[in-house]
This record gives sequence, structure tokens and C-alpha cells, in this order.
Amino acid sequence: MKHVLPSPGQLLGLGLGLGLLLLAAAPAAAVDLPRPEAVPGGVAVVTVARGGEVAPRVRFRQRRVMVVRDGERWLAVVGLPLNLKPGDYHLDVSRNPPRRIPFQVRPKHYETQHLTIKNKRKVNPLQRDLDRIVREREEMNAAFAAWRNQAEVPLRFILPTTGPLSSPFGLRRVFNGQPRKPHSGLDIAAPEGAAIKAPADGVVTAVGDYFFNGNTVLIDHGQGLVTLYCHMSRTDVAQGQRVKQGEVIGAVGATGRVTGPHLHWSVSLNNARVNPKLFLGSEALADLGR
Repeated sequence: MKHVLPSPGQLLGLGLGLGLLLLAAAPAAAVDLPRPEAVPGGVAVVTVARGGEVAPRVRFRQRRVMVVRDGERWLAVVGLPLNLKPGDYHLDVSRNPPRRIPFQVRPKHYETQHLTIKNKRKVNPLQRDLDRIVREREEMNAAFAAWRNQAEVPLRFILPTTGPLSSPFGLRRVFNGQPRKPHSGLDIAAPEGAAIKAPADGVVTAVGDYFFNGNTVLIDHGQGLVTLYCHMSRTDVAQGQRVKQGEVIGAVGATGRVTGPHLHWSVSLNNARVNPKLFLGSEALADLGR
């Protein structure tokens, strides 16, 4: 039998066909995920579906949560509020048929911090201050609760500024002997005027001078992931502006309720404030002193 070798053009066609077949068979690339820690103030990562081209819609306690693709799996990335009680919970998954997927939240202990604030109005505001606080809270709550559809969400952050960690996330705070809400972010003791950089790509959704937070910026990174920057000496961005990871958004200051210059940095996921450290890589954690 005579064997006929394929021509160069036929070989090229076979190669392209095989390449397309391999591409079609290859699973979607894995994603960088926050470090899972299913505790109050943490992040739960739960497999909610396998296969399919369209992400399922998932809710936790009536709030829509982020869903990302990791290979052949669809993962829900769920922010857990600091006031959430440990125990058994579930996610509602809208697929055919709808499903409930259980997961468990473990307990976590947070330390207590006592602070003395010289400006007494920052602890016990006057009525006109309270009126202002209500207006500002509504503006910030709207930014935290917003949902912006985005297939790929940046989940690995860089540090927004450089300096030692002065107050960790989750502290039970007492101002001038009066208990207040837990600390919902990280305080980084950078010097006044130090640059603050966007930890990931996003869209600026609010810029303001708020009673407690001072000069403040909020950035929406997509699918309910929002970051907050407070006590800034200046802001360099405007509402609606798109920013890239590493872009300067302002400078460290001592505006609002503070005991000295620092950056307060919060991360909100499905309107739950979660530990920003969970979104940092090992190098950034080392720079922060863990």
C-alpha cells in the first residue's frame, strides 16, 4: 500500500483543527481567590455549580453574592458580616432546578480596643451633626449596596499605602469609655501626605468629606465588591472615574474622627465589611507585618 504524506497546507490545517479542539476542551483558567475564612467578618468560598456557560445567580440572606468561574466550577464568594452568629447557613442558587447549598460559619474572637478622642463631638455628636451623619450614611450605604455586573472581578489586591498596621480588623472599640461598633477595616499608620493607591481596578462611586470618616473615597470593583478609604488629607479622583490598580487616588491624612494620621481601609463584599487581609498576597501581608 502506498502511503501519501500530507502536504504542508494539510499539516497546518490539521494543526489548527487540533489546536481548536484542545482549546474547546480546555477548562477555564483558575482565578485568584480571597483566602477563605468562614467566620464573622470573613469570606466563604462555596462551590454552587459545575459546568455551563452562564453563571448561576446566588443569594445569601436575600442579598446577591459574587459568583466566579474556577475551571469547571462556579464558586460563590460570600462576605460574612461581623455581627453574624456562628452556625449553619445556606445559599439560594437560581438554576434549573433551584437549590439550597449549606455551609457553616465558625466562631472567631476579636480583641477590644479603648481609644480616647479629644474632640467630644466625634463621640457624642450634636443634633446638627447627627442630621449630617444620616445623610452621609445614606450616600455610603448606596455605594456599598450597589451591584455592577462584571464577569471578571479583581480578587487579589495590593496594599493601598505603606506603613505598620495600627489597628487590625474586627476590634471591639470603646471611645472615651463608650462601646461603639466593631472596627470594620484596617488602620495603616502611614505618614500624612503618603500616597494612597487603588488596590485593584474599579470605578469611583463616591467622594466626600464625611463627619466621622473625613475625606473619603469609595471604589466599586464589580459584583458587590467595594473598597473604602478614609481620613485622607486630599482626594485625587472624581465620582464615575475609572481607576487602575496602583493609580494614586489621594493622600493619607488625619481628617474626621482620628487620633493621628493614618489610612482606614475597608473592604465590603455583598454589603458586609470583611477582613481586607483575605484579599492580600503573601508579599503584601509581609509588608503589613501580618
